[in-house]
Amino acid sequence: MLLSRALRPLLSRCAPARPISTTLLPEDIELLRQTCWDFAENELKPIAGAVDRDSVYPGDAVKKMGEMGLMGMVAPEELGGAGMGYLAYAVAMEEISRGCATTGVVMSVNNSLYMGPLLMAGNQEQHEKWVAPFIDGDHVGCFCLSEPGNGSDAGAASTTATDRGDKWELNGAKAWITNGYESEAAIVFATTDKAKKHKGISAFIVPKPTEGLSLGKKEDKLGIKGSSTCVVNFDNCMIDKDCLLGELGQGFKIAMKTLDAGRIGVAGQALGIAQASLECAVAYSQQRHAFNQPISKMQTIQNKLADMECRIWAARLTNWHAAKLKDEGHNFTKEAAMAKLMASEAATYCAHQAIQVLGGMGYVNDMPAERHYRDARITEIYEGTSEIQRLVIAGNLLKEMSM
Repeated sequence: MLLSRALRPLLSRCAPARPISTTLLPEDIELLRQTCWDFAENELKPIAGAVDRDSVYPGDAVKKMGEMGLMGMVAPEELGGAGMGYLAYAVAMEEISRGCATTGVVMSVNNSLYMGPLLMAGNQEQHEKWVAPFIDGDHVGCFCLSEPGNGSDAGAASTTATDRGDKWELNGAKAWITNGYESEAAIVFATTDKAKKHKGISAFIVPKPTEGLSLGKKEDKLGIKGSSTCVVNFDNCMIDKDCLLGELGQGFKIAMKTLDAGRIGVAGQALGIAQASLECAVAYSQQRHAFNQPISKMQTIQNKLADMECRIWAARLTNWHAAKLKDEGHNFTKEAAMAKLMASEAATYCAHQAIQVLGGMGYVNDMPAERHYRDARITEIYEGTSEIQRLVIAGNLLKEMSM
C-alpha cells in the first residue's frame, strides 16, 4: 500500500515520455499529430480529472482548440475553417481524446454531426450564417436525430415539421443530445410527410434559444461527464422557412451520410481512450515492483500490453483507411463502420486490461484508468451501436460479394 501511494503523484496522469511517431502519415498531418499531442499533454490531461469529477464543460479548452483550427477542421478556408480532410480529423480526434475524452466528443459533434450536414447540404447563405461563426470555439452546435422511442431506428421519427405558410412548426422530442446545453444551434430531423415514412423526413437548422424549444435535465452519465446530454423538446416551435436544410424529404439520406462520416470521428475518440489506457498501463507496470522486479518484466503483463497494442493499431489503420477513402471521394460506409466497431471495442478492451494491470490502483479515481474505463463504454453505443455496425458491415459485404 505504501508503494502504491508513493506512485500516485508520479503516475496520476500516466504521461508517456514522447508522442508516438509514424512515417505512415503525410508530413503536414504528422505535424498536426505532434501539435495535438502537445496540446493534450499540456492543456487537456491536467484538467481531464476535474472535468470528469465535477461534470464541467471544458469551455476554455474548446476555445483554444477553435483558435488552433480544430473545431472546424473540414470546413473550407473561405469560411474560416482549416480546410483539411478526414484523415487529419481522425488523427486530431485521437490525440485530443487521449488527453480528455469529454473534450474529444465536443470536437467530434461540432465537426462531424453539426457542420457535416451543413457542409453537405447547406447553401452558401446557410454556410455563412451557421458554419462560419461555429469555427472559432466560441459557439458549438448539436445534432438531433435520436428520439425517446426510436433509438437505432432513425427512420421512425415521430417529431414533426408542419408547413405553416411562412414558418415551419416543430413538435416532438429528441433524446441523448450531446452538447444540448452548450450548443447555440441544432440540426434537427423531423417528419414532413408521414405517408412517405423515411423518405418523408427532412432536416432543419434550429437556432438556440428559440421560443418553443426547451431542454430536459442533464443526464447523470457513466462517463464523458463534462459534455451535457439531454432531451430537446419542441412545443409549437416556429422557425423560418429558410431553416430547411437541403431538399424536402432528404433528411434521412443526410442523416445517414452524416453518421457514416461521424463514425470516423468516434473511432478517433475511441482510439484516444484506448491509447491513454495503454500508456497508463505501461507507465504503471514500469514503476510498480513485485518479486524484486518491475511487473512490466512479467510475461502475463507483457501479454496484456502486446494485445492492447495490436488491437489499437489494427483499429487505427482501419480508421485511417476509411478517412482516406472519404477524402478521395470513394465509398467508405463499410470501412467507417469497421473502424468504429474495431476502435470502440478496442477502447473497452484496453480500458479493462489497464485496470487489470493496475490492480486495486485501477479501481480508484486517483488514477485515470477507471475514468478511461467509464469513458470507453459509450463509444460502443452512440453514432450506431456495435450491433448496428455489424449489420452495416455485413450488408455492404454481401452486396460487394454478389456483384
